[in-house]
Amino acid sequence: MKRITFLLIVCLIFLQTSAQEPHAYTIFRSNGEPISFAAMADELALSDITLFGELHDNPIAHWLQIELCHKLSDKGKALVLGAEMFETDNQLILDEYLNGRISQSRFESEARLWPNYKTDYKPLVEFAKDNNILFVATNIPRRYASIVASGGFEILDSLTPNGKEYIAPLPVDYNPELPGYKSMLSMMGMPGKMGTKNENFPKAQAIKDATMAWNIAKKLEKGKLFIHFHGTYHSNNFEGIVWYLNRYKPKATQKTIATVLQTNANELSDENKNLADFIIVVPERMTRTH
Repeated sequence: MKRITFLLIVCLIFLQTSAQEPHAYTIFRSNGEPISFAAMADELALSDITLFGELHDNPIAHWLQIELCHKLSDKGKALVLGAEMFETDNQLILDEYLNGRISQSRFESEARLWPNYKTDYKPLVEFAKDNNILFVATNIPRRYASIVASGGFEILDSLTPNGKEYIAPLPVDYNPELPGYKSMLSMMGMPGKMGTKNENFPKAQAIKDATMAWNIAKKLEKGKLFIHFHGTYHSNNFEGIVWYLNRYKPKATQKTIATVLQTNANELSDENKNLADFIIVVPERMTRTH
């Protein structure tokens, strides 16, 4: 009896100590069931598209992105990569670099790269270059998103034919009742009935979602997995890019990943359940890349 009591005490101490150990992340299914990184990768390999939603300044999300590419590539899965962080009118210079026609320094000085490119997105581009993988610049040029934010979708009709090649086909479907778009107004302190100008802000988000989805759909290849990297808001709750992909490529299978911050990373909070097929939970105190 004393031996059993001793073992129970030891087990209790071990469990308490384990609970106090810091965890950099935990991955959950949409219902809150924990899942390993390897098991998630195996499931993602069976889909046509993986939409990897990140927090732009989160080092864990960026690390898991490159780890996922290596994991799937090592398993023999053929990949295509794409990202919000590259605009469609930069595809040429991106291709020139990946194909070895221009130097790294020339690419990095002339492409419109995000400030955190070297720490967060360069590893993905270099992975694509080293493995001869197509990398797609999917996002609308920011100048076009900006004019939509002030003038609505109609202003895109005035673009030249060359300009229209960089965006999703017009006219663009739009559902202003999608919760993600509706919440943008309140997030910015703008009630939805304040006027046309304010109602155009979600349209700027929508044209980004549509253009990213359109470029993913165009570059899908049979037998290859397209992994797309973007801010998690663009695919949370299976909206945004997902909504448009269901229109542009309805038969393609999709899996989504969301990244969230929580005080406790050991379990998925109710508010983050059903956010995506897989949710990466990172402690709120995690350091940031910028």
